[in-house]
Amino acid sequence: MVEASARHILVQTEAECEALKKEIEAGRDFAEVAEDRSLCPSARNGGDLGVFGPGQMVPEFDRVVFNEEVGKVHGPVKTQFGYHLVEVTSRT
Repeated sequence: MVEASARHILVQTEAECEALKKEIEAGRDFAEVAEDRSLCPSARNGGDLGVFGPGQMVPEFDRVVFNEEVGKVHGPVKTQFGYHLVEVTSRT
């Protein structure tokens, strides 16, 4: 079975998500941004969601985690929870 690990940042607006993505692309640490700004409880772990398989996350999130490039920040990804920046940290 395919498994992946990822970290994410959850915010309320697409504009905030885009602004945070620019900060990260300019060199700000993803985990630091997650701790400072993410609305998800995973923020205290730098946005780390651990290891999971397909179907354990919402479909929009799964599409990114199981199809997009590892090690790159993707998003904004809109889900029922808000807007996410997603970094796939590994996939097997």
